[in-house]
Amino acid sequence: MKKYIKYAFSRTLPVLFGYIFLGIAFGIVLQQAGFNFIWAFCISLFLYAGSMQFVLVPLLAASASPLTVAITTLFVNSRHVFYGLSFIESFKKMKTQLYMIFSLSDETYSVLCSCKNEDPEEKNRPAWFLINLFDQSYWIIGSVIGALLGQVLPFDFTGIDFSMTALFVVILLDQVLAHPKVASRCAVTGLLAGIICLFIFGTGNFLLPALIVTVLFVTAFTQAERRKELP
Repeated sequence: MKKYIKYAFSRTLPVLFGYIFLGIAFGIVLQQAGFNFIWAFCISLFLYAGSMQFVLVPLLAASASPLTVAITTLFVNSRHVFYGLSFIESFKKMKTQLYMIFSLSDETYSVLCSCKNEDPEEKNRPAWFLINLFDQSYWIIGSVIGALLGQVLPFDFTGIDFSMTALFVVILLDQVLAHPKVASRCAVTGLLAGIICLFIFGTGNFLLPALIVTVLFVTAFTQAERRKELP
């Protein structure tokens, strides 16, 4: 167990620094909307949806219905459906599969992909649960700290919610540096799909169609390259 704890912690260190500060940003935004640290703790524990948590703040402030919140969450986090498919068989072999599905955030997915690529036989799979658990713990701690700090710090926090977007940019750059050809192609495809769908469907409905188009095109490119490599 010590070996798995050490392995999981070392793998989640980059997420630790990102999630602590992003969680603080979320906690501050939530507190500024009139919700205390208890709300921050419960939302991060039971919802744990990253960018959706930032979207949730104005919904809570406007007393939106649970149905509205549920549908919005489905659309905002629908991307998880696409990239979570690659771990279905692996999660089925785990007793904690429900928690693994629930806690599969963008950053955790990146960490698990890295672990799986380095360990195709998945000998370190018992550590995956700890990776997910550590990542969520970082987010919860950051959220609570942010909500508490928001009560005492005399600053204008306008724009702090942009930190989530900044994290996605950093992750993209890291992938481009690690896999220039593949990541650049995916990034350009996603950018073009997003722009086109934005004009067609509008700001409130473009995300899901853009994701579908991006996945289809990237899959088609990948299959075409594999066929070229065949003798």
